[in-house]
Amino acid sequence: MSALVALGLLAGCSSLREVMDGERVDYKSSGAKGPSLDIPPDLTQLSRDTRYVVPGTAVSASSYQVGQPTQAVQTATAAVGDVRIERAGTQRWLVVNRPADKLWGPVRDFWLESGFLLAQDQENLGIMETDFAENRAKLPQDFIRSALGKVFDGLYSTGERDKFRTRLERRPDGGTEIYVSHRGMVEVITGGKTGNAASGDSTVWQPRPADPELEAEFLRRLMVKLGVSQEQSKALVAAGATKQTSRIATVNNLPVVQIDEGFDRAWRRVGLALDRTGFTVEDRDRSQGTYFVRYVEPVTNKTEPGFFSKLFSGSPAATPPLKYRIAVKSQGESTTVSVLNAQGAAESSANAQRIVQVIADDLK
Repeated sequence: MSALVALGLLAGCSSLREVMDGERVDYKSSGAKGPSLDIPPDLTQLSRDTRYVVPGTAVSASSYQVGQPTQAVQTATAAVGDVRIERAGTQRWLVVNRPADKLWGPVRDFWLESGFLLAQDQENLGIMETDFAENRAKLPQDFIRSALGKVFDGLYSTGERDKFRTRLERRPDGGTEIYVSHRGMVEVITGGKTGNAASGDSTVWQPRPADPELEAEFLRRLMVKLGVSQEQSKALVAAGATKQTSRIATVNNLPVVQIDEGFDRAWRRVGLALDRTGFTVEDRDRSQGTYFVRYVEPVTNKTEPGFFSKLFSGSPAATPPLKYRIAVKSQGESTTVSVLNAQGAAESSANAQRIVQVIADDLK
C-alpha cells in the first residue's frame, strides 16, 4: 500500500511540475522509436530543392499590373543580441546575424535533442526535415496515466503525429533566415460503421492543418539554443502586433493573391506557405519567381472531411496529381501571386482558385 501511495505522490508531483513549467511539447519519448507513417507519396516533399544561397534579384512585374496602390507594411520584429524574430500574419521566422554554415550544426543538434529523427539532412540545400513523431504532452495527465505511463507508455497514443521542416536561407548582409514549418497527421477510423478499431475497423492517417503555435514554440526553443534566455525568448515570441498583408483579388479574370510586400519577403513567405499547407514543391527558380508544385484534386464522393482534407486528399483512388507553377511577381512593395499550368500559361480553373485560397489563408 505504501508503495502505491508513494507512486501516486510521485506521479502527482510530476504532473504538477509539468503544469507549472507550461510544457506544451514533448517528443522525446517517441521520436527515436516511432514507426514511419504510411503516407501517400504526394504528401511528402521531394528532396529536390534549391540551395539556401539566395541568387538573383527582385522580379519585375511591369506587365502584371494589379491596379492597387502600393503600401509598405512594417513587419513586427524583436531582437536580443544577434538573434531576432520577425512576424507577418501567422508566420514567424528567425533572423540570425551568423553565416548559415555556422548555424547548421547547432540547428541539427537542436532537433536531435528535442527527440526527433531527421528524415532529411541536406546542408548543401539548406533543408532539414524531421520524421513524424508524437507530442506526448497532449496525453491526459490523470492519476492512472501518470502512475502507469512511466512503465506502459506505449499503451497511450494521441492519434496525432507531427514533423517539422527547417529551411535556412542566406541574407545579403551575411546573416541567415531560419524558417520552421509544421506538417501534421491524424489517425482516423474507417472501414466500418461502429467507429471502433477493436471491432475490425481500419485506420488511416490523414493530414491536418499546420499549427502556427507549434512552429512558434520551436522557434522560441531554437532561440534559446542560440543563446537567448528562456524569459527573453518568451517575450520576443509574444511581442509585436501584426497587420494583414495579403488578400485575394481578380486580375484579368484570373484569381491571384496580392501581398503588400516586396519580392524578397513575399518570395520567402509564399515558400513557407507552400511548405506548411502540404504542396509537393518539385523545384523553384527564384530568378524567375516560380515554384514548381504538384497538386492533388479534392475527392468529392466521400462524406465531408473538412476543407484541408478535401484539398490535399492522398487517397489511392484520387485523381493523379497535377503539376502547376506558382508565380511570384513584384513591383516595388506590391507582389502578385498567381497560378500557372505546367506549360506556364495562366490558370483560371477551380483548382487555381482553391490553390490561391489556400495560399491566401496561410499568409493572413
